[in-house]
Amino acid sequence: MKESVSLRSVYNARQQIKGIAAETPLIYSEALSKETGNHVYLKLENLQPTGAFKLRGAANKILSLTEEEKQKGVTTFSTGNHGIAVAYVAKQLGIEATVCISNRVPGEKVNRLQRLGAVVEKVGENQDDAEAYCYELKKQKGLSVIKPFDDPQVIAGQGTIGLEIIEQLPEVSEVVVPLSGGGLLSGIAFTLKSIASDVFIQGVTMEQSAVMHESLKKGAPVQLKETDTLADSLLGGLGPDNKYTFSLTKRYMDESVLVSEKMIEKGIVFMMEFHKMIIEGAAAAGIGSVLQRKEGDGRNLVIVITGNNVDHQTIRDLI
Repeated sequence: MKESVSLRSVYNARQQIKGIAAETPLIYSEALSKETGNHVYLKLENLQPTGAFKLRGAANKILSLTEEEKQKGVTTFSTGNHGIAVAYVAKQLGIEATVCISNRVPGEKVNRLQRLGAVVEKVGENQDDAEAYCYELKKQKGLSVIKPFDDPQVIAGQGTIGLEIIEQLPEVSEVVVPLSGGGLLSGIAFTLKSIASDVFIQGVTMEQSAVMHESLKKGAPVQLKETDTLADSLLGGLGPDNKYTFSLTKRYMDESVLVSEKMIEKGIVFMMEFHKMIIEGAAAAGIGSVLQRKEGDGRNLVIVITGNNVDHQTIRDLI
C-alpha cells in the first residue's frame, strides 16, 4: 500500500516552511520528571509565531498551491488554531483568507483571526457546520480549501515535529501527542516510526466528544455532539469522507488515552507553576495524561505542548 505521506515529503516540508514556522526547543522538565519517575521533555510548539503547531501544516499546504490558486485566495474551517495559522501564512504571502468557524470558538481566537486580517465567517455549533460552509465558498468563489488535518501536505508539515524530536533526543522512547482529527499524531507517528520503529506513540484527548478515540473503537469515523471542555482545540469531527488521518492514526498510534477535565486543569496549572508558561487545555492534556500514570520506569518521554491560544477568562477562572 502506497503511503499518503513519505519521509521525503516530510523532509521537503521542512525545507519549504523554513522562514515561516520555527524549529521549536525541546526542554527537560525536572518537575515532571520528579513527579512521574520518567525523564520527561517538553516539545514547545506553543512558541511558534502563531502560538501553536498548526502553522507547520498550514504553511506547507499553502506554499504548495499554484500561483493561480494563491491569487484566488484560500479558505478553511477550524476550531481556532488552524484558522489562525492559515490567516498568518496568508498575510505573510499576501493572500486573501476566509476562516469558517463555529459559534463555539472562544472569543480570544476570533479576535486573533480578525487582527491577522482574515475574513471570519461564524456558522453553526460545530466544526462540521463550518466545514460545509467552507466548501460552499469553494464552489461560489473558487477558493482553495486548506483542510485542518486530512491532507497529505498538512500531515507532512506536522511530521516535521517528529524530525526535530528524533534529532533533539535520539534516545526518545515515547511521545505523547494530543489527538483530535489526527493530523498531528499521524505526521509525528509516521515520521518517528519510519526512523525508529520502537518509539511508543500515545494519543491523548478529553473524555467527552473524543471523536477519533471513539471512531477507532467503532472501526470507522463517527459523529459526536461537541461538549464544553478546557481542551476546545481537540473538538471537531473527522469529516464525512476522511481519506488519510483515520487510517494513519489506526496504523501508527500505540495507545489512546482519555484525560479528565480535572487532569487537564492540573496540566495547565502545572505549566504555569513550574515552567511559567500559559498553555491551552489541548496542550495540557498530555501533561495530565502523564501525571495520572501510577509509576514511571525511567523512560525518555516527550510531551508535545501543542499551543498557547487559551481564552484569558479561562486562566482567570483557574487561578
